[in-house]
Amino acid sequence: MPHHILVADDDPHIREIICFALEKAGMKTLPVADGAAALQAIERRAPDLVVLDIGMPEMDGLEVCRRLRQRSDVPVLFLSARDEEIDRVLGLEMGGDDYVTKPFSPRELVARVNVILRRARPAPVEIDDRLFSHGRLTLVPASHTASFDGKTLALTAIEFSILKGFLARPAHVLDRERVMASAYAANIHVAGRTVDSHIRNIRAKLAAAGCEDAIETVHGVGFRLGKCGA
Repeated sequence: MPHHILVADDDPHIREIICFALEKAGMKTLPVADGAAALQAIERRAPDLVVLDIGMPEMDGLEVCRRLRQRSDVPVLFLSARDEEIDRVLGLEMGGDDYVTKPFSPRELVARVNVILRRARPAPVEIDDRLFSHGRLTLVPASHTASFDGKTLALTAIEFSILKGFLARPAHVLDRERVMASAYAANIHVAGRTVDSHIRNIRAKLAAAGCEDAIETVHGVGFRLGKCGA
């Protein structure tokens, strides 16, 4: 079955470009013009992914995502007309999975959507039936669940993939490029600050579950999995 994508942007031309590109790639789309309409559409039918413009009037994309995360973990791809670090960081910290700056390549946007969808709902042939554990941290890829000391972690698809990458090499120091290789296709460029934002989110979620040593920074090199309560 085709994936259903909600496209929320106040610019009708942008909505048309995005919907055309996604539908050409075999997906179904539902375009809406503002944040309130996006939340109402999600309430009626949960999409597989939301393409969400940050700069919408009345209710911006960040507020939409904040409200959405109170009841749903549907993947979110943010759009913004401004290539500013604060927007990227806020978007990712609100629970977004990725960030694209306008003007954008429709082909790249489709590629990023496909990456997020693959991570969120792997095909049966991609299901990993192994169990990863380190200290009191456990990940089960087959059920896409993660927990620390028995407490469930609400990770986005990208965060789950990044953490799985660390658990697969618990003794290794991973640079930013290798960290993001766990979550993105090889032809997708991701800024270093985006990597840092995902790492910060993972640390915060684990800290809330009682793990204060989840991921260590190795200055000038990259990151390494901590003891995780061991």
